[in-house]
Amino acid sequence: MVISDGNDGREKPLLPSENGLLSRPLEWKLSQVFGECAAGEEVQEVDIISAIEFDKSGEHLATGDRGGRLVLFERTDGRDLRSRKELEKMETSMVLRHPEYRYKTEFQSHEPEFDYLKSLEIEEKINKIRWCESTNNALFLLSTNDKTIKLWKVSERKVKKVLEMNVDSSFHFSNGNTLGQFEAHGPVGSLSNGSTSDWIGSSTVGTFMPPSNGIPSLHLPVVVSSNEFTHVAKCRRIYTHAHDYHINSISNNSDGETFISSDDLRINLWNMEVSDQSFNIVDIKPANMEDLREVITSAEFHPTHCNILAYSSSKGTIRLVDMRQSALCDRHTKLFEEPEAPKSFFTEIIASISDLKFSRDGCYMVSRDYMTVKLWDLNMGSAPVATFKVHEYLRPKLCDLYEKDAIFDKFECSLSGDGSRVATGSYSNLFRVFGTQVGSEEATTLEASRTPNRRAGHPLQNSGRNLIGFGRRTGGKGSDVDMNGGYSFSSKLLHLAWHPSANLIACAASNSLYMYYA
Repeated sequence: MVISDGNDGREKPLLPSENGLLSRPLEWKLSQVFGECAAGEEVQEVDIISAIEFDKSGEHLATGDRGGRLVLFERTDGRDLRSRKELEKMETSMVLRHPEYRYKTEFQSHEPEFDYLKSLEIEEKINKIRWCESTNNALFLLSTNDKTIKLWKVSERKVKKVLEMNVDSSFHFSNGNTLGQFEAHGPVGSLSNGSTSDWIGSSTVGTFMPPSNGIPSLHLPVVVSSNEFTHVAKCRRIYTHAHDYHINSISNNSDGETFISSDDLRINLWNMEVSDQSFNIVDIKPANMEDLREVITSAEFHPTHCNILAYSSSKGTIRLVDMRQSALCDRHTKLFEEPEAPKSFFTEIIASISDLKFSRDGCYMVSRDYMTVKLWDLNMGSAPVATFKVHEYLRPKLCDLYEKDAIFDKFECSLSGDGSRVATGSYSNLFRVFGTQVGSEEATTLEASRTPNRRAGHPLQNSGRNLIGFGRRTGGKGSDVDMNGGYSFSSKLLHLAWHPSANLIACAASNSLYMYYA
């Protein structure tokens, strides 16, 4: 039975509540903002955030942008060195703080490329980020654009400096400067990342002039490690030449050794240590492309069973695959789909699943299509156990959205660590938080801004060989605003991530990263 709460169009969830107690709706507050533009400042296309991901511990957060850059943040709170007894004596409200982050480092992950065989430009835009297991105090993460996946290692190194030189500060250079004058302009012989110092012979300083009586003695410069640290990013592996179509997903396996990558027609299995070979485990490409009826839109490994993965399609179905059955997983072990609804011109377009996530325990999945978020029980494939309607007010306007190509926007979704809530984005930089427990009526609307509750209570381009839009047509641009009470359809919140253990959501509004806690 479906229970709707009227304006929300929200259906009753069926997840059991913990200890039989129903969680209260959370009150969300702004935690931090990174990269917010000043009033009137123009946003550059390359600065727009295209991917967000927390690591498993929640200690680090990574974002990718359309310029191919990765920006890493690290958690700064929660590292209290006091004893356990001292902490237990303190007030709970003083100990429990929401996570806070600071900028750690950034580096260029991908560059624009050109495929000369197919005459195709390959964007540098980061499509997905996935964290890998950390080893030896180094961070590892996978990032991908449309064609190339890279494994990055980010580590800390001490900055090395030259402590002693062969000359003293009274020695002169050919331009009349003394070494002491040179030192006044900056550190002498600083070495970063192990590079050698090149101050001698530079055009700015001049050539060193030794004294007429010679140098009394020569000795090797003493290089010491300072207390300063720098972060070094090194590309360890490049996985390429395995996809004919645009990569839409990457997912780590729980075995820590393999991962999958998927495009519109295939899913490949990789070993982390082998970059020149992958195994095709799912292939839905028909012998005749005219017979193509659906494409793969997302793929995800099960969080605890390394042999199980799920992938979604443009028809709104989810297939569960067991890799133990055969080398080519052309048959699914379970199919998740809704009972067939009355068809219209837009039915299949809005049914296409743009994101798929497992709950932490692996018992549930959440999927996001254009209009809704659906919650699935892995033991029941006949229908979702709950459906959350994100922006139902848009349903009468699907024709206008099709004209603007907005109907093909791909929104992400994210489950809280305990599975009691799910978050997803909408237009006008709004995002919604729904409760998934039995009896929960939580359906919060927030805005990605410094005042997240300002809109509370209000309703709510394609290139290359990406087949997700096959059969589509390019419509006119028209106006992006005021299709429903002044809402902007050019300002869309596509990417967000929920902290794995805390009630903290990181979401991207254009080039700005907003964090909210409850």
